[in-house]
Amino acid sequence: MTGKSPYFFPALAVVMAAPIFAVDTLTPLDTAIAVLYVAVIMPSAHFLGRRGVLAVSGTCVALTLTSFVIVHQDDWEGSALVRLIVSLSAILITSLLTLRNQQVTSALREQANLLNLTHDAIFVRDLADRITYWNRGAEELYGWSRAEALGQTAASLLRTRFPDTPARIHAALLADSQWAGELTHFKRDGAQVTVLSRWSLQRDKSGRPIAVMETNNDITERKRSEVMLQKAQTELAHAARVATMGELTASIAHEVNQPLAAVVTNGEACLRWLGRDVPDLGEARASVERMISNGRRASNVVSRLRALARRDDPDHVALNLNDVVEDALALVEREADSHHVAVQIDLQLALPAVSGDRVQLQQVVINLMMNAIQAMAGVSGRARRLAVATRQEGAAGGAGCVTVEVRDTGIGVDAQGAEHLFTAFYSTKKEGLGMGLSICRSIIEAHGGRIAFAANPDHGMKFTVKLPALKEPAP
Repeated sequence: MTGKSPYFFPALAVVMAAPIFAVDTLTPLDTAIAVLYVAVIMPSAHFLGRRGVLAVSGTCVALTLTSFVIVHQDDWEGSALVRLIVSLSAILITSLLTLRNQQVTSALREQANLLNLTHDAIFVRDLADRITYWNRGAEELYGWSRAEALGQTAASLLRTRFPDTPARIHAALLADSQWAGELTHFKRDGAQVTVLSRWSLQRDKSGRPIAVMETNNDITERKRSEVMLQKAQTELAHAARVATMGELTASIAHEVNQPLAAVVTNGEACLRWLGRDVPDLGEARASVERMISNGRRASNVVSRLRALARRDDPDHVALNLNDVVEDALALVEREADSHHVAVQIDLQLALPAVSGDRVQLQQVVINLMMNAIQAMAGVSGRARRLAVATRQEGAAGGAGCVTVEVRDTGIGVDAQGAEHLFTAFYSTKKEGLGMGLSICRSIIEAHGGRIAFAANPDHGMKFTVKLPALKEPAP
């Protein structure tokens, strides 16, 4: 304790021991009065070190022996010796236990001091969720001092938001003796903080849970950076889609113009059937039905284009990759025809669903197809083939993954180009921005999948996209 003389506590021990010595020496009580010296030894551990406790203990032993000699100098009866032995045993045992407790307390204090050195917020709570320990990192992160936090209910103090129901989290903690996940807390000033939280369950010797140590690392800035990065990637992907739509202008014009021309043709035919002296209502009806069909076809093309042009946040839902591939083919088919590329499709039936954003995955497939078509633009003397296939892999014992494979017979990529193929702003095309494949990889990895490439044994390249399959069947 600060502000006290170094002789204050030893003097206090003497003052406490003096009345016991006086009663033991001056009163004719036939009891082991010296046992009361334990009340002097035990408190001394709180303000004296090991040597101080030994000094107090030795003093109590000396006072006990002195009192015995004074009182029983001429009469060393057996009962008096027994009382002396009992008193000395109590003093010695209390001294040993006090020193042992002091050693353990000192070790715990040192461990607590070590926990205060970390920047992580660490606190301990009992099974009733009451905080029993609160380190300096917790004070700095949340704003409450140790004195203010101790005894408070952690969930109420921090207004914890769990990623799952608290009951499930505690059940997992009891089962595994540990749990880790992201939590949302609120500081004393009301600011929200996201933490990576790690819980460790403490058990007693019989295995019963008694407390939980929670270690929290502030990841608020990291999460904010991840959101900003995701937003930037979304913006970049949108720009790449718009650029792709520019490359597909001729194909898009054809896809829209063809059904519109059919609408006009069928409309004119309908008027002719109705303009007859005896209107042919059956043929007129058939013409109108064809107009409606072609109008819907044009509307579907426009809807696909609007989806590609939108700048929405990713929306992950259960998807059938066959549908994604077919939508992408509808947009690049004209481009393939203009480059004299034969398209071969091999889509596995009953394909498992994947979780993903339809527009982003469609963007990946379109980009791979367009790259393949453009890689075959200068090929002569051999067939230009674009092969697209889907299949399920590794389904034994689980859902496995769904694979999309895009293969071409183009000019391929040399060893130097292969090293940088997914590098941003690297392109093998003079007019290319070098962002297509880099964006594709970012999209696929954000979906929990991977994208790879390899040279074909004969000519061209093969790109493979693997996405984790869901257990539910594809819609």
